[in-house]
Amino acid sequence: MGRVLVVTAVAAERDAVLRAVGGADPGGSAGRYAVLAAGAGPAAAAAATAFALAGSGPGPAPYDLVISAGIGGGIAPHAAIGDTVVASALVAADLGAQTPGEGPEGFTDLGALGFGTAAYPADPVLAPAVAAALGAVHAPVLTVSTATGTAARAAELARRHPGAAAEAMEGFGVAEAAARAGVPVLEIRTVSNAVGPRDRAAWRIGEALTALTEAFARMVPALEDGLGARTAERSTAP
Repeated sequence: MGRVLVVTAVAAERDAVLRAVGGADPGGSAGRYAVLAAGAGPAAAAAATAFALAGSGPGPAPYDLVISAGIGGGIAPHAAIGDTVVASALVAADLGAQTPGEGPEGFTDLGALGFGTAAYPADPVLAPAVAAALGAVHAPVLTVSTATGTAARAAELARRHPGAAAEAMEGFGVAEAAARAGVPVLEIRTVSNAVGPRDRAAWRIGEALTALTEAFARMVPALEDGLGARTAERSTAP
């Protein structure tokens, strides 16, 4: 099995993952897992992921898988505080143009504008396997540049992206860099708050970080089985 790059936003998320995968190296390396805190938002996530995939990040390249990981907001009715979401797709939810009278909610995404893609699929084999191992919600995860803080915005996103279960700020950026490097991607989010009106008293950040550690501890066998099978297939290919 090859190496796995895990990209989080902040040090608390990075450390939560490292507790599960076998170390707390300040450099972010734990055996076959390299774990980094890229910074918040899709631009920082894309830059740090690309840097690592080019061989300049923690640990040697290449990587067989990139995972965007951290806590996030749950989108009702699909995910609630305490749930874990494994992305089926990593979606740029607010990357596009306001187009009154056109598109869902007067918004046209980047793909429909003809300027690229607005969503990347998660690895079609590993994502459902990890979701099943965790008993997690398996659904699209939205990437936004501005976290949702009102009921109106939450309702708009739900109408525009029916079935999406979580919101975070890095997944699409990680996926963009991974796609350019030809490396498959996953995203996993443990839900700390509900997407909607900003109510900090209701946030459960500590619990979500603990859940992130637990999720990685439980998902590692599924990842290693899947990636090990791919390595074996490549070694026997003519």
